[in-house]
Amino acid sequence: MSISYYNANADAYFNDTVGANVNSLRERFLAHVPPGGHILDAGCGSGRDARAFAKAGYQVTAFDASAEMVKRAAAYTGLDVRHMTFADMAWTEEFNGIWACATLLHVPRDELGSTFARFTRALRRGGAWYLSVKHGTDDRVVGERTFTDLIEQEMQKRLEDAGLSVADLWVTDDVRPGRADRWVNTVAVRIE
Repeated sequence: MSISYYNANADAYFNDTVGANVNSLRERFLAHVPPGGHILDAGCGSGRDARAFAKAGYQVTAFDASAEMVKRAAAYTGLDVRHMTFADMAWTEEFNGIWACATLLHVPRDELGSTFARFTRALRRGGAWYLSVKHGTDDRVVGERTFTDLIEQEMQKRLEDAGLSVADLWVTDDVRPGRADRWVNTVAVRIE
């Protein structure tokens, strides 16, 4: 459902998000990733963050579930962006860091446990995972997209259940002008 929305609205979504200033979020994440480390941008959308990480000297792997967003991200970043979903993730201890900015918000609540497990498995021990979702407790359908909102306590419990230690957890306003959304942001570290 949500993937078809991004395929149909790829240009508008690209234009709406590519210039969003998330520098402070990236800085908080990169404080936990070694210089030049391997970062996975999971659900990379426009490729905004994958491009920033690559320019900063990190090794970057990026993917998105929307074929149309993959085309735009590949053109924007110059990277070989993969077309795949979270369910396709089969990496084991591959990444020093995983960036999932505003992407897991479309995963149904009953699939979060298995999804979090795949992300944890893909991290090297000591690796850091940044993720953000909309703040709240609802499971919503807005237009052609589904949303799973989380509050801080549920986010922390789910991450700990997945074998991660929460290193940083904070709530922010949407950085895009005219948006009233609040976001739960987390950096969690693989401890096992």
